[in-house]
Amino acid sequence: MTASQPNILLIMADQLMPFLTGAYGHPVVKTPNLDRLAREGVRFDAAYSSCPLCAPARASLMTGRHVSNIRSYDNASAFDSEEPTIAHYLAAAGYDTAASGKMHYIGPDQLHGLHRRLTTDVYPEGYDWLDDRNLRHQPGYSFARAYTDEGISVGNWSHYLSYDEETHFRAKEYLRARGVAKQTALKRDQTTQPFFLIASYHHPHDPFWPPREFWDLYADEHIEIPTFPEGLAESYSAMDRWINHWHGCDKFSRLKDPKSLRCLRRAYYALVSYVDRKVGELLQTLEESGLDEDTVVLFVSDHGDMLCEKGMVQKRNFYEWSSRIPFILRFPDRQHAGMTIGQPTSLVDVLPTVLEMANVQDHLPMDGHSVMGLIDSRDTAGRHVFSEYHSNGVYSTCFMVRRGEFK
Repeated sequence: MTASQPNILLIMADQLMPFLTGAYGHPVVKTPNLDRLAREGVRFDAAYSSCPLCAPARASLMTGRHVSNIRSYDNASAFDSEEPTIAHYLAAAGYDTAASGKMHYIGPDQLHGLHRRLTTDVYPEGYDWLDDRNLRHQPGYSFARAYTDEGISVGNWSHYLSYDEETHFRAKEYLRARGVAKQTALKRDQTTQPFFLIASYHHPHDPFWPPREFWDLYADEHIEIPTFPEGLAESYSAMDRWINHWHGCDKFSRLKDPKSLRCLRRAYYALVSYVDRKVGELLQTLEESGLDEDTVVLFVSDHGDMLCEKGMVQKRNFYEWSSRIPFILRFPDRQHAGMTIGQPTSLVDVLPTVLEMANVQDHLPMDGHSVMGLIDSRDTAGRHVFSEYHSNGVYSTCFMVRRGEFK
């Protein structure tokens, strides 16, 4: 490994919006490790998902291209093996590439350039969701139910928690092994192969079943809940009505019940703190393994969660709670520590950013742009980003554009 090829650790959460983290200024949600990451790195304050749905957003991140350009429209669309990914480019540049946790690749190729997957995936890789296309305008009542106190469980273990525990264990073991390899190489006056590791967690994605320890963190805290002005339903756009029908929102009055809402928000706060604990332990493992000084850390989510804002659940729309994501980048030398960037950025920017940091200059055209130009002020032109959604529930292709302060 050379100074021009740092190790890269990409940490992903699922369905985590930035607003409910201390790193982005929330006064109650406890995220000391994300707070630290933001203090020591660069925080992007207008980062968006390229598609507010899991599989398309993740394929877009891996390729640096918009989902319509790679035909990854929904959770049943095959991720084409012909598309070059961040893992292909870095592997060709000499990196060891690995992933632990949820990638949500659809189709027979479960590597897409990675040398190895350290775990299986939490969701099926087949076309199990194809039936949803045939039912795309039929209500999915289970979505809304999960957002009421009926769907929340505290202290009961789930296979999703088990999955994240395995994801975390495998990621830490990988880092420890890389640390041993580094120390062995140093003793022999040799260099080590740089690595690219993705540690990808399911939470705080529903179901909202937090461990008791994290639920209890908020026993005495004020839990903010949304308000619903009169005439809210009349203000819904066509896309809002389509998505609300698909999610079954009109069948559950408890989506606006204060007691149920506080229960929901508390469970979500708890799961955000659960993920934050994982981030902290990964950072600690980097330090203990002697990797901290030459590893870039990037934290993102695939999309957000409405959490009953405007009476809406899940994602699949372009409101800030659904489409905004956290995007925090920390350099090994803590360069630019505490910097905030207000220019719009997107998941498609992850690939070109990583390639620039890894000094990989040869690549095919892509839709994203490296954020390094925003950090060092090379990029002075106003940026715009796109998000799009074409899947369950909507009757038309739907797009969003953000440029400057306008969306």
